[in-house]
Amino acid sequence: MLHSPVMNLAVRAARKAGALALRYFDRREQLQVREKAAHDFVSEADTRVEREILYHLRKGYPQYGVLAEESADPARRPTGHHWIIDPIDGTTNFLRGLPHFAISIALAEDDQVLAGLVYNPVQDELFTAEKGAGAFFNGHRIRVTNIPHLADAFLATGFPVRERGLRQAYLKSFGPLLLSSGPGVRRAGSAALDLAYTAAGRFDGFWEMNLCVWDIAAGILLVREAGGFVSDFNGGNGFLESGDVVAAGPGLHPRMLEKIRAAGLKSPAKDLLHLPEENSTG
Repeated sequence: MLHSPVMNLAVRAARKAGALALRYFDRREQLQVREKAAHDFVSEADTRVEREILYHLRKGYPQYGVLAEESADPARRPTGHHWIIDPIDGTTNFLRGLPHFAISIALAEDDQVLAGLVYNPVQDELFTAEKGAGAFFNGHRIRVTNIPHLADAFLATGFPVRERGLRQAYLKSFGPLLLSSGPGVRRAGSAALDLAYTAAGRFDGFWEMNLCVWDIAAGILLVREAGGFVSDFNGGNGFLESGDVVAAGPGLHPRMLEKIRAAGLKSPAKDLLHLPEENSTG
């Protein structure tokens, strides 16, 4: 497959940053770590990997804005063309030595995501998508599954571990979906990879609440370009603002959304921007 110039640049940045992340992962016990908020950690690996990504992206497109997890200005979100970056999605996994984390890079124009990638450097797995051009895993086209029944669905989710006040609300959806899913539910700790795996058919569906835009921007495009449906808990397109996401194939998405709505969960109004201090995947 042929990538556009902007995707080629993003892939090159992700691979360079991935190699750096692996070097830090191999000596993670030496990292300096601080707690941004309760159970929300950042290490020097996050900041250095982000810096590596930005070096390559700014070299190619210096005119584009940036919304990156470790250097974001919470007071505003860029307009026009801008990169949305999570240098290590799954920081808790990373710091604990669990080899399940990813680099997520998306390019957006205002509220429209135009391109995105999720890269797992441990397994050298690269998921890419460009609007209108399909979704790919290591260069091969991928599609969501089209399982129509929850009884046959293998689901993924994430727990709101930092925003304790959301736990009871989240459990209202977890119980019904867990009980409805025959193969079960997995919580692996990286929303970016959960969405990429849903796009590739490894999971049949994914839901989580209160995520940040850099957790999901690339993954949402992957799912949509792989033929899937993505919405917030209201069934609308406010997921980049609310951080509430339901993603699945076209047969399963309405079934998942029905369970979530029946549990009484609703997403905030679309004009309420979700600020970055609460990232439920680490």
